[in-house]
Formats: sequence, structure tokens, C-alpha cells
Amino acid sequence: MNKLVFILVTITAIACKQAVTIHPQKKDIVETVYASGKIIADSEYNVYALSPGTIIRKLIKEGDTVQANQTLYLIKHDAQNARLDAAKTAYASAQANVSEQSRVLNDLKIAVESAGTKLNNDSLQYFRLLNLWKDNIGTKSALDNAYNAYILSQNQKRSAVEKYHATQNDLKVTLDNLHSQLSIAQNDLDNYYIKSNRPGTVYQTYKEEGESVRANDLIAMLGKTSQRIIKLAIDQQDIDRVRVGQQVLLKIDVTGNNIYTATVQHIYPTMNEADQTFRVDAIFTQLPNQPFIHSSVEANIIIRKKSQALIVPRNAVMTNDSLQIKENGTVRTIAVKTGIKTLNDIEILEGITGNTEIIIPKIK
Repeated sequence: MNKLVFILVTITAIACKQAVTIHPQKKDIVETVYASGKIIADSEYNVYALSPGTIIRKLIKEGDTVQANQTLYLIKHDAQNARLDAAKTAYASAQANVSEQSRVLNDLKIAVESAGTKLNNDSLQYFRLLNLWKDNIGTKSALDNAYNAYILSQNQKRSAVEKYHATQNDLKVTLDNLHSQLSIAQNDLDNYYIKSNRPGTVYQTYKEEGESVRANDLIAMLGKTSQRIIKLAIDQQDIDRVRVGQQVLLKIDVTGNNIYTATVQHIYPTMNEADQTFRVDAIFTQLPNQPFIHSSVEANIIIRKKSQALIVPRNAVMTNDSLQIKENGTVRTIAVKTGIKTLNDIEILEGITGNTEIIIPKIK
């Protein structure tokens, strides 16, 4: 048995070393760039916990469609709710203190009005006595007392007005501060309601009711429902041949040998230094029925194609795009102009015809 295997291997090796003569063929040829990757949801994003606590409500499940700003999870928030209520009460009291019905400001208004009335009376008394004094009527001490009372009333009126405006300003500052505290308390409470950023589909949840979470824990993954993105990795040696709009043929691991079509949508300019590849995104020409994401794909990006091209095997073409041909019993080497190249075939644009007899070089 071993001897037979040895004879077969020897015969095969001898045959491989012998030159083979062929003729070019006319057939379709397609140049492609290979890529691998995975399917992701369009606008895919992760949702994280913003505050620590215990999940008391889970309001979604995988596959659900959600709207923008919809609550997905609820974290226990009793303390935050109490702080918000206290902040609302304090803010409402501060609003009342600066309103038209403010007891504090109304008391100060009454003080201003009283000081104004007293100033008016003291002013009349002083100027009445001053006019009498000019006619040598009255006493100097009475005039001086009236003047002192008049000046004191002026100061009291000024002080009452200043106190009113100072208190009004202080109340407004307090109102602004309490408004800020209310906003902070509201924002803190909102952090316990985990919500979606935009409409889409829930693709995965990571937490259940009763679980504890910390700030920045991953909670769920969402994305758009209407479209999925094919995220491909292209070798740096091939990226310069890829263009937006090129057709993509691909297989998805979860669907076996089914072939799907897509179109190159976006080429990212930065290379991934870890694997020396560039990211290219494609979108399906027709969205598959399967809703799966993160499944692996293998793809061929069609760079160019031609029908009924003149084709020779790749191993027939030698260095510098030359062929060995047999013509009138003579073997000679000629230069040719090549076109599309695949793993197995090369298109010949100039230098031979369909009747040219081509020699496949011997394997040394």
C-alpha cells in the first residue's frame, strides 16, 4: 500500500514538471477585494447606569421597539425623591418671598411708606418754622429741633428704601440658588430613570430587576430598527481599490451559504494599527429577514468585472507580464498587457488572440 502511494506521488511530480500547452478562453471575470467583519445595528449605542443603586423595574426586553427618551430601567430612588421634594418646597417658598404677595417685602414697603409720611410731615414742619423765623417769629431752638427731625426722617427714609432693595436682591439671589439646587435635585433623580437616546430596537439587556448597579455599568444595547451596517476590515494593501458605491457580495455565518448583496457606504481614513486594516461600512441592498446583529460575515467587494474577457491561467503569466507561446513550432517569450486579475485567472488585453498557443511554464 505504501509503495503504491509512493509511485502515484512520483508520477504526479513528474507530470507537474512537464510543460502544458493551452489556448486562451473567453469568459466572464470579476476582480474583488476580500473582507471579513460583522453586522452591527445602524446607530448602535450602549446605555449605561448614571447612578448606583438597585434596579426595581425593568421595562424592556430584547426585540422591543422604543421611542426617544423612553424609560428602560428604574433604579431605587427614595432618598433622591425626598431631596427633590425638599428642594421644591424651598423653591416655592423663595418664589413666594419675591412675589407681589411677599410678606417680607410688603412689611418693608410699609416701613418705606411710613418713613416717607414722617419725612413729609417733618419737612412741612421745618419749612413752616423756617419761614416764620425769617419774619422773626418763633425760637431758634424750635427751628433747630425741627431741622434735626427733618434730617433724621430723610435718613430713615433712605435707610428703609435701601433695606427694601437689599432684601429684595437677597431674596432674588436665594431664589436663583434654590432654582439651581432644584435643577440639580431633579437631574439627580432623572439619573435613576435610565432612558433611550433615540427611537430604535433593544438588541440586548444586561441587567435584571433586583440587581445592584454602579455608575457606568453597562445596562443595554440599542440601535435603529430600519437598517443594519456591515462593518468590514480591509487589508491596507487593498484599501486604495475600494470606492463608495461598489457592490459587495457576502455570506453571513448564521444563514449558511446564502449570498446577500450590499453597497459600500463609507470608508474610514484611519488604519487600525493592531491588524493593519481599514474599516469600511456597507449597507444591504435588501435587508435580510433575520434581525441578528454581531454575526460574522465574509465578503467580496467587486472592484471591476467584464463579460467574455480573454483569460489565461494565472500560472501562465511570468514575471513582467510575459507569456511563453508556441508559434510555427518555435517557442518564444512575448510581453502582454494584462487587465483584471483574480486568484486563478488573468485577463489579457493585448499581445495574443484566442488562437494563440500558450505554454504553461514547468514547475521547477
